[in-house]
Amino acid sequence: MLDNTDVRILEELSKNSRITMKELGEKVHLTGQAASDRVAKLEDDGVIEGYTIKVNQVKLGWMMHVFITIMIKSTYHQPYLSFIKTQEQYIIHNYKISGDGCYLLECKFPPHEILNTFLEDLNEHANYKLSIVIKNRALINNGD
Repeated sequence: MLDNTDVRILEELSKNSRITMKELGEKVHLTGQAASDRVAKLEDDGVIEGYTIKVNQVKLGWMMHVFITIMIKSTYHQPYLSFIKTQEQYIIHNYKISGDGCYLLECKFPPHEILNTFLEDLNEHANYKLSIVIKNRALINNGD
């Protein structure tokens, strides 16, 4: 069971996972060593599964983040799945879903021309509905 200090540690690490244990301790009113011990226990207990970074995709040349709902009329999905394997450089996730579609693709694309070509090729295997991400809003308030 997590106590208030554990919750505050998780909040601080969510804001900045590179914070030093000394700084973390100061923020949650512990010594650096006590904060380090708490973090290690949270990791050992599986509460903290790992650390990550946020990468600016535009600066890497990826300009568009899109979601594509895939609708396949037949129960034979292999042609679509084979096509997707050839497009892995653009696909972040291929979720099998229920509801309005069969799959939900989360993708990133450089210029529009490549997205257009991808969609033309995709349309040979499935119908789709495209949603383009305009702005990504973080769930955690980090001061903006």
